[in-house]
Formats: sequence, structure tokens, C-alpha cells
Amino acid sequence: MEQFKALVVKEADETVVHGIEEISLENLHEGDVVVKVAYSSLNYKDMLAVQPKGGVIRKYPMIPGIDLSGTVVSSEDDRFSQGQEVLVTGYDLGVSHTGGLSEYARVKADWLVPLPAGLSLKDVMIFGTAGFTAAQSVYALEAHGLADNKDARILITGATGGVGSVALQILAKNGYTNISALVRKDYQVEVAKKLGAHHVVFSEELGEKRLLGRAVYDYVLDTVGGEVAATLIPQITDNGSISMCGNAAGAKLDTNVLPFILRGVNILGINSVTETHENRLILWNKMANEWNITADALSQEVSLDEVPSILADLKAGKHLGRTIVKL
Repeated sequence: MEQFKALVVKEADETVVHGIEEISLENLHEGDVVVKVAYSSLNYKDMLAVQPKGGVIRKYPMIPGIDLSGTVVSSEDDRFSQGQEVLVTGYDLGVSHTGGLSEYARVKADWLVPLPAGLSLKDVMIFGTAGFTAAQSVYALEAHGLADNKDARILITGATGGVGSVALQILAKNGYTNISALVRKDYQVEVAKKLGAHHVVFSEELGEKRLLGRAVYDYVLDTVGGEVAATLIPQITDNGSISMCGNAAGAKLDTNVLPFILRGVNILGINSVTETHENRLILWNKMANEWNITADALSQEVSLDEVPSILADLKAGKHLGRTIVKL
């Protein structure tokens, strides 16, 4: 373990660069547990992490990768032992603490989740942070009435991306019969249908943003934010809900109070970084059982050396589904 490979992001000549380097344990941040990483995955946040002024990394050098799965090499915490299989998503991983795009990681024991029965180290990264966020979104919507109405009119934005594709599959697998997928490009139509969408809607079909529009959807699982979300909120029916977890379409939400005070619409914020350990266990148990879509997930596996090109695809909006990185 003297030397191993990692993707390292650095500041150089007043810009940000990234590449594969040989490093050692002393280059990793402090933690209670050393993990031999089996898999990580690529998320929108990882793409931002390698961009100048991406808003993710504030201190360089840094190893990105906001999730990982692997095997414990050594532990200073009695809760974990050598050889145990574990996973991490969220917290400071890959942001202010050296992350998962490395053959070894050193993390805080409080961040670790034991590998759920029924999922492999590869499976949990097919879900990864994006899949975990999708599960959080479905869980929140179900807690606000969706679970009681299998025929509810559901719209998923960014439906062929990392979060959206997993959410679409979870909902379809669990018997929801009226799922619409919002897409931007023609080639995404068949992808969305294969994932389980009953209807496909193009962004330009949403119409103009209104103070209060015709009630078209009971629930919206939003992954993109911005004007897309602002246009959809006035189209949600009485006591409906929208979960919000992303900002690919913009961080600003330009809306009005009428959907909330006249229809009782709920905005459900989704934050995968600071979710409680108790809820993590609940969600991973669901993902290992009734929400397990890993066998049919839209995913690809790449090596660490291929990561820079995939991050470029993410930036260009050419990425579909989930990409897992085999370390």
C-alpha cells in the first residue's frame, strides 16, 4: 500500500487541473478507518469538483468522489473490523475530505454504513449518491401522500440522469401507473420508456410559467431546479408535493406564493449530505429489498483512468444513468 492511484484536483497557474497520480496514505485526510476502495461512482457534484469556481472544493489538493464502497483494512473504532464490507455517501467526502476516487480512503467511522444484506459492493455504487438521493426523494413524496395513490400523476425531471433514472425505476417497480418523464432530447425518449415511464414530456411542452396554472401533476420529483421547477410548481394540484434535490437548471427559484397558499403545495428539500444515520439504514434497507433496481439499472462501469472523459460528458449534458468506477 506504499503507493496507489487516485484522481487529484489541484490549483495550478491560477486555474484548476485534475489527473491520475500515485499517492500514499499520508496524502489522505485523517480518519478512524482505512478502506480499500472497490467502487466509487460519478455524480454531478464530482463534475463540479474539477471545475474552476465549481463551488464544491475550496482547498486544494483534493481527491474528489462523494461516495465509495470497499473493505475495511484497519479500524480504530470498535464498530468496524478488518475485512468488513462498508459504504459511504455524503458528509464531507470528496468535498473537504479526501474522497472515493482513490484506491484507498481514510474516513470517519461515523460516516460508514455496513454493506446491506442483498447488495454487493458494486450494487451499492450502482445506486451511489445519486441513487440514495433518488430513494430519499421517493421516501419523502410517499410520506406526503404518494404511497396511498398508485395512480397519482407523477412527473420526474431529469428523468434519464443519475437521480432521475433511479427514481423512475423505483417508482415503476413499485406499481405506480401514471409516471411522466421530462426530457430535453429525442434520444432520451426511448431510454425513459425502457426505465418505466408511461408518458414522456419535452421541456418545451411545459408551457409558460404562470402565477397559478392548470393542475397537471399530483407529485413532482425534481432533480434540476431553476426555471423548470418554477414552471412546474404552479401546475401541482391541491395538497400535492414537489421534492427538490438539484440545481443543474439553475440555483435561483423564481416563483410566487399562490401555489402554496391557495393549493397547499409542499416543497420537500432533499439533502443527501447530512441525512441521519438512522434514516440511512432505513433507506438502504429499502434499496436492498423492495427498491432494488440494480439488476436493470441504466449503468456503465469504467476504470479510474476513464473518469476525466466521463466528467467531461457530464459537463456537456451527454451523460445517461449511472457511471460506477472500479478501483
